Amino acid sequence: MRKKLVSMLLCATMVATMATGCGDTSGDDKKPSSGASSETGGNNNDSSGGGGSSETVSLRLWGAEEDQDYLKQLVSKFESTYSDQKFNIEIGVESESTAKDTVLTDIEAAADVYSYASDQLADLVRAGALAALDDVSEVLTKAGKTLDDVKSANAPDSVEAATLNGKMYGFPTGGANTYFLYYDSSIVSDEDAKTWDSLLAAAAKGKKKVGMTLNSGWYNASFFYGAGFTTGLNEDGTTTMDWNGTSADGNSGVDVVKSMLDITSNSAFMPIADGQISNTIASGDLCAVISGAWDSGKAEEIWGDGYSATKLPTYTLGGKQIQMAPAYGYKFEAVNAYSKNTGWAVLLAEFISNEESQKLHFDLLKQPPTNSNVLASDAIQNDKAIAAAVSQGDFGVIQAVGQKYWDTSKAFGEMVAKGKINAKDDKAIQKALDNLVDGVTAPLS
Repeated sequence: MRKKLVSMLLCATMVATMATGCGDTSGDDKKPSSGASSETGGNNNDSSGGGGSSETVSLRLWGAEEDQDYLKQLVSKFESTYSDQKFNIEIGVESESTAKDTVLTDIEAAADVYSYASDQLADLVRAGALAALDDVSEVLTKAGKTLDDVKSANAPDSVEAATLNGKMYGFPTGGANTYFLYYDSSIVSDEDAKTWDSLLAAAAKGKKKVGMTLNSGWYNASFFYGAGFTTGLNEDGTTTMDWNGTSADGNSGVDVVKSMLDITSNSAFMPIADGQISNTIASGDLCAVISGAWDSGKAEEIWGDGYSATKLPTYTLGGKQIQMAPAYGYKFEAVNAYSKNTGWAVLLAEFISNEESQKLHFDLLKQPPTNSNVLASDAIQNDKAIAAAVSQGDFGVIQAVGQKYWDTSKAFGEMVAKGKINAKDDKAIQKALDNLVDGVTAPLS
């Protein structure tokens, strides 16, 4: 699978700055750990080569709320694996979707090991919050593993997504972090599910709705990405966006908005607020909805034998069918550059990402894996939601944007969802797009 990588530009001087702790601007002597020493893995409490020590190694691990029981199982297995070492591993709640904001509030106070989403990579690296695995690879070697082993065990795109300026900044743990189309095949046929036009017609005939979240730049970007538009992340943390112009594919942003408004004005369409998809599926009002693997259980529960999933539909733009291109990402297990037990943190992060752990994550929580062996298993191949998510790898976009993107794109999507832009007024649409781009690309305060 090869995806269009959204530009994540970092200047060469930043790499040198990071080596001295660019996340610390206080002017004192605090610096991130430079990696694991040959004896201790980073400090005198860290004998992560396998021999153990008489002192207890304390680590903090953050993970999503739904992963807490799963992580407890992994920590227990990790402690058993290294039974000659005493540990005190504290597990806390922090979603990978919000990890960046929390970590960057105080990097030194953040957990030793935490999960983050691929679109946060550049900001975390820029702040010096992530230990480069290449710089601590000797820890893996002492434990009988290599970084090359990690890379070869996982899907190439997941490794690429964890890499910036030639260095890898996290162990891949979750793949196909994206959204696709769920539908009830008793109302929507496989053919109906291919285009928005036929999808909405089938919903209207069945007296049901098709739902999608538009008040989120993660979801609404799929219309623009599909039409050849881009977003990108600059070295100073600002975002680039070309949605108010003409794409490389020759499509105009105004026409994309018209297509979106044509969908949202259809009586069979239901806009769903961000975070409310599962509850809306449960209402029974929908025959189709755009969401991710996390809602597979609820969709299957409500639609029963009709439960189906497939790639995103195409939409009509200028008389052509355009394939929606979703934001497509990965999840990684990171090591805090300021960890006081770097070596053990590396081994814990690697343990959470290994083949057995990824299989358990899928079995318990349907988390799409990145490990090649788990991806090839019958359980994955026969899972409708995972198959739909993975099928979008060739045209999904790894979204990298700055902090100004989210609130502005949310407000724009809300306007489209509620029909607050006149679909017949090109000037009004252009103004809305200009305002969107101005807000998204504004300098950071």
